[in-house]
Amino acid sequence: MPVAIICRSASARRYERGLRADGVALLRILGLEHCELSLVMVSDRAIRRLNRDFRAKDQATDVLSFPQFEGKAELKALARGGAKNAPPIPIGDIVISIETASRQARELEQSAAARLRTLLIHGLLHLTGYDHEGSAAEARRMFKREHQLAELMGVARSARAEEEGSLLWSPAAMPERGAKAGIGSASSGETSLLANKRRKTHVR
Repeated sequence: MPVAIICRSASARRYERGLRADGVALLRILGLEHCELSLVMVSDRAIRRLNRDFRAKDQATDVLSFPQFEGKAELKALARGGAKNAPPIPIGDIVISIETASRQARELEQSAAARLRTLLIHGLLHLTGYDHEGSAAEARRMFKREHQLAELMGVARSARAEEEGSLLWSPAAMPERGAKAGIGSASSGETSLLANKRRKTHVR
């Protein structure tokens, strides 16, 4: 199964089927059909603990990424080299707080499913080597790709996208955090976590 989903919050179960379909579609778009994605849906309390342990930030956030590989080149080489009947290659874990995502959806006046799709795109790009904190050029590449994927996945563009373009901010960023969520800074409280660089175990 290319997308493994664990719901540790009962309120997330209603979105499981849609998230799995979204994950499969995104892996196909990115040319990673032979890879496996792990998605864990948790509470604010659980993601706060992870955020504290891995980022030294004692607060809940919306999405965290735990990549299995260090960069896009290595991951794509492994994906291309996979035999047809070989087991899928795990690319890492995305952890999303259903409570935070639901609150953000209400603030943005969009469905929770649409917000979860946006956070999934953002987290998955981090798993595939994109980053927005290293340099302005890297941030522009990631934000552009986020907007492209959001459009392909049917996430409606906001008025902000029309006014400012797609290179200066992440679709996952909340508007009130705009000043902190632009090029070179974290968006929507999320970060790419290279825990011990090459992780042997997944977050559970």
